[in-house]
Amino acid sequence: MWRDLEPIGRDGGSGGYRRFAWTREDATLREWFVAEAERRGLDVTTDRVGNQWVWWGDPDAALAAGRPGVVTGSHLDSVPDGGAFDGPLGVVSAFAALDTLRDKGFEPDRPIGIVNFVDEEGARFGVACAGSRVLTGAMTADRARSLTDADGVSMAEALGAAGRDPAELGPDAETVRRVGTFVELHVEQGRHLSTLDEDVPVAVGSDIWPHGRWRLRTLGEANHAGTTRLEDREDAMLGFAAAVIAARRAAETHGCVATVGKVAVTPGGVNAIPSEVTGWLDARGADEAAVRRVVADVTEVVEEFGGLVVEDSWTGSTPFDPGLARRLATRLGGIPVIGTGAGHDAGILANAGVPTAMLFVRNPTGISHSPEEFATSEDCLAGVDALATVLADLAGGDAT
Repeated sequence: MWRDLEPIGRDGGSGGYRRFAWTREDATLREWFVAEAERRGLDVTTDRVGNQWVWWGDPDAALAAGRPGVVTGSHLDSVPDGGAFDGPLGVVSAFAALDTLRDKGFEPDRPIGIVNFVDEEGARFGVACAGSRVLTGAMTADRARSLTDADGVSMAEALGAAGRDPAELGPDAETVRRVGTFVELHVEQGRHLSTLDEDVPVAVGSDIWPHGRWRLRTLGEANHAGTTRLEDREDAMLGFAAAVIAARRAAETHGCVATVGKVAVTPGGVNAIPSEVTGWLDARGADEAAVRRVVADVTEVVEEFGGLVVEDSWTGSTPFDPGLARRLATRLGGIPVIGTGAGHDAGILANAGVPTAMLFVRNPTGISHSPEEFATSEDCLAGVDALATVLADLAGGDAT
């Protein structure tokens, strides 16, 4: 499975991945997901958002009996020049864990599902976890349809080009009700496990830091870079540059992290003074109020230059089900329980009231959202074994 996924959307120069929602690469990934399900004799269903679901067992019958299913999985899309593991490891491991259980003759009392969430990274339309946000109602369908990419293509237009009816986009309560418990396996984004004295390849997640994205817009006047005196200029870049420096200082002051990693400049010529600069601020921290103070400090600077700050997305502090986390950690031999500053679909489901947990597989480089992202084969297989153990515990049943 890993070899089949490896070439899809990979850049020949950087070695990174460009797997964006509702593109040709995304279509190929979705076809791969369907093929893996069919190879196991399982059908794929698609919800109103486009998230793909595979079920081993009948989720509707289980729901009617008051025993909704146990679901695992992750996403297949990437950030620009992303790594191979963020997202796909969780999907591949889900299929491999299911194979492990079947090979052992396991018969679940609750159905087991595998999901491929669409547009988790938000790399194309700017809002992370769009697939799970719309699914659970955390983001409206109207807003999702109106989001545009760097080329001005709206999500509604992209859905139409991909063969989906944009009018169908919307929350899907019936699908959410089928999920009694959700466990997402993910590569660790950081080096906590590598710093431990003991050899521990897998950890359980405790919570996700509060985090969000804000759009910063500063305005000026386009003019010639060589003939316009400094005192005659209205340079939108100066206000934006001040905002970037303010973000770094505010993050240091309030104990958070803040990043401006994407910028669009108009008119965009080397010899033209910018008339408009739009950038995106990503701010995160362990304390929600501290993150808000970072954004307030940046907003103050942007507004001093006559600019505007708009919130694109926000996810508050997201604890995973503490009882479930303890159960998993105990069942897996007392492995560590750690928090994360990275957002995940698991966090959106947790905020929607679904009992949710995460497993993290050790990343020796600590690097993520980069081609240098890595996990060893041995640690990945340890993750599969841990996930299979967890699914067996949560879905019940016996091995024959």
